[in-house]
Amino acid sequence: MASKGASEVRRFIARLPSDLEAKVLRGAARAGATVIADEVKATTNSHEVAEAIKVVTKREGDQMIGKVQAKGPGAFLAPWEEYGTDPHYISVDPSQAGGMSVRRINDKVKEGSLVIGGAFVGTTVHHPGASAHPVFRPALDSKEADAFAAAQTYIDTRITRAGIIGIEDREDEA
Repeated sequence: MASKGASEVRRFIARLPSDLEAKVLRGAARAGATVIADEVKATTNSHEVAEAIKVVTKREGDQMIGKVQAKGPGAFLAPWEEYGTDPHYISVDPSQAGGMSVRRINDKVKEGSLVIGGAFVGTTVHHPGASAHPVFRPALDSKEADAFAAAQTYIDTRITRAGIIGIEDREDEA
């Protein structure tokens, strides 16, 4: 007695790894990372940083990785917001710089030895520094369970008794 559908089952099983990666795992990683990205956007103090938040996915070995990153215009502000900045000089009036660059003056300030004419005036600009306002790690900490739930929901909607449904997901450019 011959069984029916054995060749279809073999084809289905042979395609399963590539179909899972293409139609399920990448999308699940993106769904989970999007939850974290949305929280970062909601809690940042900077609309430039919020607009720079992107989600990308990539395969690393046997893992599918969903990444939340700041990319493009405004991305340079993200580390300053996340970690804060030390007080520093932005510009120093040439008459007070003593031939030093702003970078050298900032290095001297860190050494505690900066004295230029007793006080800065004119085109000298001193930034008092900025307090850190972490958004990336707190977003992950507070939304981790929601991210896993979103990834699981994505998987649940794609894997059915009828097979793997949905279109193939595209790979991101990192």
